[in-house]
Amino acid sequence: MTMNVTQKIIAAHLVSGEMVPGGEIGLRIDQTLTQDATGTMAYLQFEAIGVDRVRTDLSVSYVDHNTLQMGFRNPDDHRFLRTVARKYGVVFSPPGTGICHQLHLENFAKPGATLVGSDSHTPTAGGIGSLAMGAGGLSVALAMAGEPYFIAMPKVVRVRLEGALTGWASAKDVILHLLGLLSVKGGVGRVFEYAGPGVATLSVPERAVITNMGAELGATTSVFPSDGQTRQFLAAMGREGDWKELVADADATYDEEVVIDLSALEPLAAQPHMPDRVMPVRELAGLAVQQVAIGSCTNSSYADMKSVAQLFAAAKVSPETDTLISPGSKQVLKMLAREGLVEPLLDAGARLLECSCGPCIGMGGSPVSGGVSVRTFNRNFEGRSGTKDAKVYLVSPLTAAMVAIRGAFTDPATWGTAPAVPDLPADVPSIRDMFLYPPADGDGVEVQRGPNIVALEKFEGFGDVLEADVLLKAGDDITTDHIMPAGAEITALRSNVPAISAYVFNRVDEEFVARAKACDNGVIVAGENYGQGSSREHAALAPRHLGVRAVIAKSLARIHRANLVNFGILPLMLEDKADYDVLALGQRLTVPVAGITAGGIVRVAVAGGGSVAVRNDLTQKELDIIRAGGLLNYVRLSKTGVA
Repeated sequence: MTMNVTQKIIAAHLVSGEMVPGGEIGLRIDQTLTQDATGTMAYLQFEAIGVDRVRTDLSVSYVDHNTLQMGFRNPDDHRFLRTVARKYGVVFSPPGTGICHQLHLENFAKPGATLVGSDSHTPTAGGIGSLAMGAGGLSVALAMAGEPYFIAMPKVVRVRLEGALTGWASAKDVILHLLGLLSVKGGVGRVFEYAGPGVATLSVPERAVITNMGAELGATTSVFPSDGQTRQFLAAMGREGDWKELVADADATYDEEVVIDLSALEPLAAQPHMPDRVMPVRELAGLAVQQVAIGSCTNSSYADMKSVAQLFAAAKVSPETDTLISPGSKQVLKMLAREGLVEPLLDAGARLLECSCGPCIGMGGSPVSGGVSVRTFNRNFEGRSGTKDAKVYLVSPLTAAMVAIRGAFTDPATWGTAPAVPDLPADVPSIRDMFLYPPADGDGVEVQRGPNIVALEKFEGFGDVLEADVLLKAGDDITTDHIMPAGAEITALRSNVPAISAYVFNRVDEEFVARAKACDNGVIVAGENYGQGSSREHAALAPRHLGVRAVIAKSLARIHRANLVNFGILPLMLEDKADYDVLALGQRLTVPVAGITAGGIVRVAVAGGGSVAVRNDLTQKELDIIRAGGLLNYVRLSKTGVA
């Protein structure tokens, strides 16, 4: 049987199910990663499973999100993560070492490996040929415990790349073009596998830009083949032994195909407030910009940073444009320093920030009121920057640098000759000695917990009938940022579910939490693509704490749907989307839970008369998990007979 790259990796890790699109498959997971915003909960869940050591080839705990240590909460979480890593056999990356996806690409990701991470941009490692998927923390905890990771077998889309990038066009413009073509819903249930002659023209860091932001398509993941470019990158990282060739068979088949002529691309920008609102940069010429931010897990590689430094060496940034730069790792920063490229950044007037996520997740670096912020990040959701009325545009580092210098968008035709994409230096410095590796035996390690780390809540299962009030009626494309906002104040509460629950939907409806607390059970009604965005399981966990028992939507995003299942919330979809108009805030609904079957349809009664038909795409196992009150209860029940 001939196979594409995706099928080859899945076949090598398949422990249950068949490789038929839409059917459930279970995969053996080689590697996991967590970050601190999701990690504390993931490790509390891992402890609750009762396994004495991680059972993966490699698990890494990165601290890169909550590095603003305001008060005791974040430092306490970091201490907990460091000690729990030592006890259970996890590699620990201290704060300031870098951004998890950049670090994992440089130090640990392998061609052909499976990777599950509690961060939606885990597919970054697809740039090196890993099958890398974002998931909720509980799913990652189970993978660390040696359990399979279950997903619906995706369709595989071949993205055939023709030609080569020219001028000021860059890898970021490839994925922006694809987002503009397919939308933020265009990748649901799909893996995007890159192929064609254009692949060989892209370095691994360029490929990783594309796979990273493939998360914005709603895709299961994205993957490139492992070829000579991959070998060259791994050799530069001192890891040539991790290389193996992994390419699609010559006559491999795909479910769908998209063709992109790289030579036809130009600099693009995603307009506020969605990554798929893409337009040419030239059409924005004249728009003044108050802030530029360069970095994030999408665009903070050595090549990105060197290109910016070279442009800044010839000109200062506009005094009207606050310019922030976050290198992706200490390795990147060391390479820049060795080549004398930090000084041009400083002399140009830019601000050099810590090697962390920083402004990308609202951790400092907020724009001015009503300001235009141009960022090399992957998301521009409303309010994510920390300034609700800011207008955030997503662009490449080259475009961002030119905007910073000129203080406004200008036509790329006026920029002159673009710098060549820098190659890695011959002597790339290793920073692997900065990671903390666990002892062979963690029995004597004491896990240290601060007062903000609250024990897990145990949720009850379902009875035969659910009586619940509609607590919120939301529109299309509600993101996890809408449900559970990020930012310094809120993110510090990630290990304290009762405390963080006070912020659920607070940027959408300030009365939501009070309404939820005033009733026994609640339902969320939403439009298309509910829950798109990050993997943060708190967007399911915190609403469940407040009594949300079901979501009725036109459609659901992949990771959030899985998180709803994990915490015992029924994910239901309207059979007739026009029935969205029938449902209203405050209505009392009756859901016949006992009548729900896997993949079936039931009618939900509306108080006062009438009903709406809802369907589900659950497997029998997922339905059993929900009825048990969530995945942790289900696992306990299967192992001990007691939930």
